[in-house]
Amino acid sequence: MIRVLIVEDEPLIADAHREYIGRVDGFEVAAVAHTASDALRAVAAAARNGAPIDLVLLDIGLPDMSGLEVAARLSAGRPSPDIIAVTSNRELEVVRTAVSRGVVLYLLKPFTFAALQDKLEQYLAYRWALRDAETATGQHDIDRAMSALRTSNSRPSTPKGISPATLARVAGYLRTTDSPRSAAEVGAAVGVSRVTAWRYLERLADDGAASRITEYGRAGRPQVRYVLKR
Repeated sequence: MIRVLIVEDEPLIADAHREYIGRVDGFEVAAVAHTASDALRAVAAAARNGAPIDLVLLDIGLPDMSGLEVAARLSAGRPSPDIIAVTSNRELEVVRTAVSRGVVLYLLKPFTFAALQDKLEQYLAYRWALRDAETATGQHDIDRAMSALRTSNSRPSTPKGISPATLARVAGYLRTTDSPRSAAEVGAAVGVSRVTAWRYLERLADDGAASRITEYGRAGRPQVRYVLKR
């Protein structure tokens, strides 16, 4: 299992990332940090305990220190985890700096589960190829390992109009209840309209995070309820 540290200052979004990672085979969440300082301490503690962090899902915009500085410090340590940067910053200079400081993949916010899954699968292919390259001496083996990180990503980020914070709130509410909920119930619970709640519930269902349950009454339209997949 690849041990992942989530570094995200917004708790609801961090919970969504934890939910997403838990659904990808081969990965497990080792810890969650909401600040740069907590992230550095978590990596150091994991190394001391003999269970080092393999991969850091790193938000660049942290409250106490730039994620780019965190990346530089992590890359200078031993053992040093690999890093996937998670940010809404699209400036090429930031991308160049991130790569120079050990970032292996760059994921733009907002994104869907499918987009994150794609990055994690790229990273997993890279890890397997590196393992094979350790016993190989040919240029082809090295090139194959590096090319795994450069596979084009055809999976979309979150469509316009979808807020990752609201998506996390909707998913968080579903996580607290054992019974399927309608869009009206979810909207009332998280403070959005029924139509808005329905859009986010449909997004969760399309991403495979939630299931749709159709209930047929004696009269009128069937009602669709949603439940988070466990």
